[in-house]
Amino acid sequence: MLLFLQRLIYNYVVVTLNLQHLICSLYRKLEDLSVDEFLQTGLDSGGDEDSGDEGSGDEDSGDEQPKQNGVQKKEAGKTTDTDDVDKKKGKAHQHKDQLSRLKNKDPEFYRFLQDNDQSLLNFDDTDSSEDEDEKKYHTLPTALEDASSGEEDAEATKPSDATKQAKKDETIKVTEKMIKDWRSAIKKDPTPRLLREVTQAFKAAVATTKGEGGGQCRYKVADSSVFNALVLFCIKDMYGVLQKMLNLKPDKDSKKLVLPSSSPRWQKNHLDIKMYLGGLVQLLSCLTESSVISAVLRHTNQMVPYYLSLPKQCRSLIKQLLKQWSTGEETGRVLAFLALNKVCRHKQDAYLSSILKQMYISYVQNCKFTSPLQLPMINFMQRTMAEMYSLDTQVTYEHGFLYIRQLAIHLRNAMTMKKKDTYQSVYNWQFVHCLFLWCRVLGTLHPSDVLQPLIYPLCQVIIGTIKLVPTARYFPLRLHCCRALTLLSSSTNTFVPVLPFLSEVLLKVDFNKKPGRMSKKPINFAVILKLNNVNLIEKAYKDGLIDQLYDLILEFFHSQACSIGFPELALPTIIQLKAFLKECKVANYCKPVRQLLEKVQENSGHITALRQKASFGVADTAAVAQWEKKQSEDGTPLTKYYSQWAKLREREIQLEISGKERMEDLDLPELKRRKLSEKKAEDKRAFGDLFDSDDSDEDEEMLKIKNKKRYGSDDDDDDDDDDLDLSDMSDEGLDGDDSDGSGGEDDEEEEEQGAKASKAPEQLATSTLEELAGGADDLVEDLELSGDEDD
Repeated sequence: MLLFLQRLIYNYVVVTLNLQHLICSLYRKLEDLSVDEFLQTGLDSGGDEDSGDEGSGDEDSGDEQPKQNGVQKKEAGKTTDTDDVDKKKGKAHQHKDQLSRLKNKDPEFYRFLQDNDQSLLNFDDTDSSEDEDEKKYHTLPTALEDASSGEEDAEATKPSDATKQAKKDETIKVTEKMIKDWRSAIKKDPTPRLLREVTQAFKAAVATTKGEGGGQCRYKVADSSVFNALVLFCIKDMYGVLQKMLNLKPDKDSKKLVLPSSSPRWQKNHLDIKMYLGGLVQLLSCLTESSVISAVLRHTNQMVPYYLSLPKQCRSLIKQLLKQWSTGEETGRVLAFLALNKVCRHKQDAYLSSILKQMYISYVQNCKFTSPLQLPMINFMQRTMAEMYSLDTQVTYEHGFLYIRQLAIHLRNAMTMKKKDTYQSVYNWQFVHCLFLWCRVLGTLHPSDVLQPLIYPLCQVIIGTIKLVPTARYFPLRLHCCRALTLLSSSTNTFVPVLPFLSEVLLKVDFNKKPGRMSKKPINFAVILKLNNVNLIEKAYKDGLIDQLYDLILEFFHSQACSIGFPELALPTIIQLKAFLKECKVANYCKPVRQLLEKVQENSGHITALRQKASFGVADTAAVAQWEKKQSEDGTPLTKYYSQWAKLREREIQLEISGKERMEDLDLPELKRRKLSEKKAEDKRAFGDLFDSDDSDEDEEMLKIKNKKRYGSDDDDDDDDDDLDLSDMSDEGLDGDDSDGSGGEDDEEEEEQGAKASKAPEQLATSTLEELAGGADDLVEDLELSGDEDD
């Protein structure tokens, strides 16, 4: 109990001492005030009265004012002196004086403190807290310094600092000799100093591509040849230099990537590497030449491990790679995709989802318009995105579910609202190409238990798109959707009823109706979604429609050619094709349909014959699958025909994409028609001798006829012979005309050429023939002589 009371008393003493210390400090703050400050506060009533007296004194006599001011100044000087002494004294010293006075006032309590706690009495009277408080506030100097003298002193004492700053402001111009020296030195012994010089020079070179002066770089690149040499040096040698400097060795497992941040030398060099990687991305964003972009992308692909060690630089690199993948040239697209794939394979958790999202957005933006030149690019983007989605099926399911649901929402709005704008949100190239993308993704990643649930909703969205506006104007879009369904069905081994949508086209279009207009060029169904009213009456529309139906029906039957139920599957289509052939009267349309019908019936008969030899039942699914697998390996008549047809069709499509005609490269013989004048000259050269002899004989005969006419001789008995001779001469005349090039073939050419026909040689007139017939007597004698000879 006694100890408890002593402890209580001890605590009470400590509290009272602390209170005294606080009160003393507050009191000291009042004492620190000067006279002017104290009078301004108005805390003391006496001060107020003095101020009032001073005011009355001022009114009474203005002469005493200077005296009073002088007295106040003296008093203020005294108080400030005492204040300075007290401040020097310190609060701790004052507290020690109070404790010493406590010894006289209360000796018993003082002895109690000596017995129980000597630390309260014996402490250092140097108050550090006071010094700290004084340091918080700025104290005015006693004397003002001269500014000019201070500057002169600074210049005099620090001449080296100015020279150093001037040296920093000076930039070094990079030359080709410096680049050669750097290359030789850094290959022998790569040091951090050399790396810093090269990276700073590279930064200065990259800064010139955007019109900047190089910023705070030490170096300056002003010549294009120096710029090319420096960039070429960095692209070729920088990767090997960094690998050697960081002492990085490739892992035995090639699939595992060795990050440069694992090297013990990384911390010492990572700032220079960071500068170089940032300059490389900036250079990639400024280039326009495809060959240079390809070279930089190859180097960037090497530097991917360094980018993975620096997240900020990696994000900027991904942005540029996506830009090159979506808008660059063909080689640049491939290299950018390889770099993106490398980043995602080694940092899936950090970058895969965001990269897939950006790739999908870029794909949709590039699919807004479709042309023969853009189709290869769109197909490339589809295949590369399918490759990226294959890295993680769980992420693929999340993205696929989200984007297929968006397509379904657009379709639902169009079906419910039934307005032109809502129809347009579905019937556009972006919507169609998105359907193709997910068909390709699901087909590429099949079989996958994670993605299997997405097949059915995607099929429903495509079928709903076909049924939205089932008119003839949107038959091209229907054909695109049927092609997507065929791709999904064949790649996922899922049966999708595509044939009814194709057979419906045959029934709706009247192929017997004569076209209302002839078109010069065929319609390319691969790059159109709808037709206008003029296209619907053209002959090219029906020709192209037959070709497209032939291709799609053949592709679908090829995907089911080895199925054990092929005969039952093909039966409705066979009936519809026969009905079409019965109604259609145009041979050009009946010929491909008849050929397709024959191939389908042949394959159906082949499957039926093989099926009859099977010893298992329909319920045995394992045996059925094994049987279909064997048939796919052996082949069927339809699969063999399709393989040959596909090669020819692929060649035709490539020619269409390149803008050439289909029959251009088939090496058919050329039919060149000779001009009329050339044919005449050639005939004369070939048969010149023959016709010259005939002409001489004719001349002799003409002389004989004329001589006989002078003497006059008529024999009625020889009229028949004259007629025969006349016919012979007319034949000779025709032969002579033929020799001049005016035969039957020439008559056809004359009719085609029109105006050129007037230039052809004329035949003998009737009057000339009558004159020739006048000398029949002489000719009879000749004939009689010839007849005697014959006898």
